[in-house]
Amino acid sequence: MKPLTVTCSVVLTALLLAGCQSAAPRQRTGLVAMRGNPLTLLGRPVNVGDPAPSFTAVANDLSTFDFARRPEGVYILASVPSIDTPVCSAETRRFNEEAGKLGPAIKVLTVSMDLPFAQKRWCGAEGITAVQTLSDFRDREFGQTYGLRIKENGLLARAVLVVDRQGKIVYQQIVPELTQEPDYAAALAAARKAAGA
Repeated sequence: MKPLTVTCSVVLTALLLAGCQSAAPRQRTGLVAMRGNPLTLLGRPVNVGDPAPSFTAVANDLSTFDFARRPEGVYILASVPSIDTPVCSAETRRFNEEAGKLGPAIKVLTVSMDLPFAQKRWCGAEGITAVQTLSDFRDREFGQTYGLRIKENGLLARAVLVVDRQGKIVYQQIVPELTQEPDYAAALAAARKAAGA
């Protein structure tokens, strides 16, 4: 009977440890930095070929945007630290300009931790009409689900993902330096290819 008791306690300990580890947020280092200072990403990472995880976020009109119920099409998901900063503003303006040329089959979503009120004000001031901005401030699902939440400041890392019509991630760039813009040409090419354009 003793060996069985030892085996059971070993198995029970292993299960408890596994449960504690899965409850802890996943952390990744060495992927992003802010002016050369390394940052830690929290959440479950995604990869090219994975199904794009569902998430909810808040739209500018305070309605809930549910990515699981999105209309069919190709999506460019642009994650930015704060839309009201120079690099994030430049990126969102560029995607807005490009979105107007992509056609209705490709939609661009920009997600940040900014409040929906700030996003709406900024979009109005900048004339942003072809990009939909979404706020992750309430649910924090996007950052956690895509592994892009920054531990040190609670903001989102700069990243661009392309999701095809079947809901698969076909392109991903996590920009290694937050103060730099993403590779627009590569992201737009992936979106056009996914759309068959």
